[in-house]
Parts: sequence; C-alpha cells; structure tokens
Amino acid sequence: MTTTLASESDNQNLNRKRWRHLILGVVCMLMIANLQYGWTLFVLPLHNAHGWAIAEIQFAFTLFVALETWGTPLPGWIADKLGPDIGPRLAISAGAVLVALGWIVESWADSVPLLYFGGALAGLGSGAVYTTCVGIAVKWFKDNRGLAVGLVAAGFGAGAALTIIPLRMMIVASGYQSAFFWFGLIQGSVILIVAQFIRAPHPGEAPTETAVRRQTSHSYSTREMLSQPVFWVLYILDLMMCAGGLIVTANLAPIAHSYGVGNVMIWGTTTLAVGLIFANIMNGVGRPLFGWVGDRVGNTPAMAIAFALGAASYYLLSVTGHHAWGYIFFAGMIFFCWGNIFSLFPAMCTDLFGPQYATANLSVLYTAKGVAAFLVPLGTVLVAATGSWDSVLLLGAGINVVATILVLAVLRPAEDRYHAALPSRPVPPTKATDRPAARDRAAFDSRRIQHGRPKLP
Repeated sequence: MTTTLASESDNQNLNRKRWRHLILGVVCMLMIANLQYGWTLFVLPLHNAHGWAIAEIQFAFTLFVALETWGTPLPGWIADKLGPDIGPRLAISAGAVLVALGWIVESWADSVPLLYFGGALAGLGSGAVYTTCVGIAVKWFKDNRGLAVGLVAAGFGAGAALTIIPLRMMIVASGYQSAFFWFGLIQGSVILIVAQFIRAPHPGEAPTETAVRRQTSHSYSTREMLSQPVFWVLYILDLMMCAGGLIVTANLAPIAHSYGVGNVMIWGTTTLAVGLIFANIMNGVGRPLFGWVGDRVGNTPAMAIAFALGAASYYLLSVTGHHAWGYIFFAGMIFFCWGNIFSLFPAMCTDLFGPQYATANLSVLYTAKGVAAFLVPLGTVLVAATGSWDSVLLLGAGINVVATILVLAVLRPAEDRYHAALPSRPVPPTKATDRPAARDRAAFDSRRIQHGRPKLP
C-alpha cells in the first residue's frame, strides 16, 4: 500500500514538472508571436513613412522567416548536445537577446538594408526560441506529442491576439518606431527571464509512450533521418502548406483593404483588427486541437481533414471576403486549418525518428518554412498580374487540395512501409535479444547493409 501511494505521488510530481516546463515554453512562444503575426501592421506605416515599395518591405518579412527557420539547426544542435539543463537554457537565452535587438534595430531603420538586418536578427532569435521549446515539448510528452506540441505552437499562433490591439494603438499614437522598440525590449526580456527556469527531461525521466501511437524505439541522428524517403515526403508537404499560409499571413491587411472592409467599424474597432485577433485565436486553437486528434486517430488522417477544410476556407474567403463578417470568419478558418502543420508535423517526425535528437531533427524539418518564405513576394506579383487577391486565395485552395491527395496517396503508404520495415512496437520481450531497442536496431542495421552501408558501432 505504501509503495503504491509513493508511486502515485512520484507520478503526480512528474506530471506537474513536465506541465510546468510546457507552460514555460508556451510563455516563450507568446513573446515571439508578434514578430511574425504582428508584422502586417507595420507594412503600410513603413511604406507611408519612407516611400519604400511594399515588395521591398515584405522582403524583410521573407528574410525574417527564412532565418527563423534556416538558422534553427545550430540552436537545435546546441540544445541537444549540451544536455537537458544547459542546452535549452542557452539556446533560448541567446534567442531572447536577438529578438530584442532585432525589433530595436528595425525601430531605428532609415534604410531598407538596415530594416533587413533587423529582420534577420529577429528571425534568428525567434527560430532559436521556437525550435528549442518544441523540442522540449516532444521530449517531455511522448504519450501526447501532438497535443503538447500543439499547445506550445498555439502560443506562437495565438500570442499575437493578446497584443494586436495594443500594438496597433501604439503605432497610431506614437508611431511604428516606438512600437518596434518597446515591444521588442519587453518581449525579449520576458523570454530571457523564463529561459532560466526551463529544461528538457533527463534520460528515463519522461513518461513512456502509449500503445495508441506508432513510435520507433531507435533515435535517428539527423544524418540518418535525411536518408529516409518518408522524411522527404513529410518535408515537401510541409513546404507546400507553409507557402499558402505565409502568403496570407503577410498580407491580411492588404487583402482586407483591397476588399474594401479593412476600415469598416465593428465593435468599436476596425474589421481588420477584429479579423487579426480572430485569425490568431483560431490559429492557436487549431494547433492543439488537431494535435489531439492526431494523437487519437493518427497524424495522417488528421492532416487530411485539416487540409480539406483549409481548401474550402481559402475558396470561401475569395467569395465572401468583400463582406466584413465573411472576411473575419474565413480568414480565421484559414488559420485554424493551417496551424495544424506546426503540431502534426513535429509530432509525426518525432514518432518516426525518435526523441534523443528531436530538437535538431525538428529544426531541419522547420527549414521548409524558410524555403516557403521566398514564395511570399510571389503573392504580390500574382496580384499585380491579375489585379485581384482572388487568384492568390484560389492558389491556396489548390495547394490544399493537392496536399490532401498527397497525404492519403503518398505519405500514408510511406509511413506504413517505414513502420513495416522498422517495427516500432514489437511484442513484449521475453529475453534480452527480444527487447524493443535490440529488435529495432537489428532491423535498422539490416536496412543499412541492404543499401551498401556498414552497421553502426
């Protein structure tokens, strides 16, 4: 009886501990949300103040997203390499400093190159915070990876909803320079403080995975992961979905104004402000919700559902966006269906390739968002060629339709073949050679030999 009570107490303490670290990760994500989702509020003030072309200004956003993603492998490697205590703390702290410096530099920018430099700093800092917090989540929550990553990613997706109105009010009252400076300083400081209290689990500390999910027992290094075809299927899908969502993310304000609803008053504020708040809330809600669905029914079915709904939402925004409530609702639905990629893709990647190198591996997957960022200016080019944002929204709908088909016809079979070749859940061991890790490693070595590579020591 005493042993049972002690065991229950230990489990409760462990559960409180991992939720505490998850919540700290969410706080960090809340503090970097504005860097991406609040950017649209600065585009027109920058244009009006300096006369820079919209396409030139938006390249700062492209550069931000590119370095937010392409710069993550280094902090991801640091977070894994230096251990669960020092690694995450160092990576997030460095990110906090860069986040603050980035927006402060942008507040001083009197030339396009200086604006780009500030965007680059902010991107590197945001990426370090993002990838480390996601890595911590997938390591602590092997049993509910989709939900845990979804909650952390929700902080990034919905965080801007808390500050859209204050940010807009400061831009109107004091200028965009003051908004850049003070929000950058405050957000970076909060992240730096929180980073001192967050860590990843020590070996054997996190609860084991449940029988509901298919998870490999062998942890792949990044080099090993890159040799697996299923990773590249996942990467291409991530690239496609990021591209459609980022084009809309960067241009919600121009879309609203082109449809003539941006300054329509609703509830004492503009349709644009309400639309941005609702979109960020729905972005945040969709991430843990679809992550939870993925934990229950599988990641690929959850992706197919989300992508199909996303296709309908893009199309219906083009149809109803000229009405204030149509713009608000379907802009929110696009973000609701798009945000799932930031919970389902990391969860699936870690299920496939293991938790030990998860932060570094997820940082490589996250670079798909950086590649997609270079497609953002194409939205402006397409609008210039067609004279309407409808063409961009219809392109987004088409991408979602193709992605839905690829999930069912390519990703799902690739996942099945991968798990068939490397069983993630063998029967309970009866002797040492039947242990899951041993059997997985034997299958892994067999696959290497088939491809002409020697067994690893």
